[in-house]
Amino acid sequence: QACTYPCQCPSQPLQCPPGTSHVLDACGCCKVCARQLGELCSLQKPCDHHKGLYCDFSKIHRGSGICLAHEGATCDLLGKIYHNGESFQPTCKLQCICMDGAIGCIPLCSDDLRLPSPECPNPRRVKFHNKCCEEWICEEGSEENRFETAMAVFREDPAHKPELNNLQENCLVQTTEWSACSKSCGMGISARVTNDNPQCRLEKETRLCMVRPCDFPMEKTKKGKKCVRTPKPRQSLHFEFSGCTSTRSYRPKFCGSCTDGRCCTPYVTSTVEVEFRCPEGDFFQRKMMFIKVCSCHYDCPRDNDIFLATYHRRMIGDHV
Repeated sequence: QACTYPCQCPSQPLQCPPGTSHVLDACGCCKVCARQLGELCSLQKPCDHHKGLYCDFSKIHRGSGICLAHEGATCDLLGKIYHNGESFQPTCKLQCICMDGAIGCIPLCSDDLRLPSPECPNPRRVKFHNKCCEEWICEEGSEENRFETAMAVFREDPAHKPELNNLQENCLVQTTEWSACSKSCGMGISARVTNDNPQCRLEKETRLCMVRPCDFPMEKTKKGKKCVRTPKPRQSLHFEFSGCTSTRSYRPKFCGSCTDGRCCTPYVTSTVEVEFRCPEGDFFQRKMMFIKVCSCHYDCPRDNDIFLATYHRRMIGDHV
């Protein structure tokens, strides 16, 4: 009854706290900051359904409710217990959430790497006393060192001297291998550092990854073999990420299992842009890992250990 059409939404961009979803109001008109666990909610101020929260109207009257989480496993981090759907900050640099026993975090500090340039030949990160995040400062150096440092990431071509303002053409591309997937089953994140961009700046790049679905059936090994490396699902499937679903279906390869204590992880991968559609009607694209070959080995990751992982095996890198 409170809805008026056509929709009239604020002209100012929505400013929400870190880790808070943008969701549609009950009229399906305007994006609002989703209410979090324990906060008051209503039809016009919905709960963050991406985190499994719902508005319980049974405890408070007059059209208001309170955001509660669906039943799920709690999370234990360094001896402290967090409830399903609960947001918390283990340090000033991380905003985390417990989602059915798994902990996911987003960084609150910009951790991009700054490349030397003629304007800033000696970049250095400095920790200030009253600030949590380090900040970049430029140190002055001699004119000769300034030029050598700034040119260190450019190709040397004796035919013609490179133009400093044409960064991408003369950039010496440096890209690390993709890190291991953050989760052994279900949707996770893989990262690498690259300067393959118009600014020739080293930046952190992420992609979604799924080594195997958590409900993936264990396949029988062939006679004489102890591992099933890269099985395919019998039917095509849609990927789900943060409450949104891929617009097309896929039949990807996953990493299988072994009967001798080894684990199978991705070894050769490719990266594909996948389009997702959200219940609110939004579309977005994310890079996602697709497995070509898995390898079976004893250097296994420790499950659900995102802070103290000792797992160092890496995937062979690729370009989109």
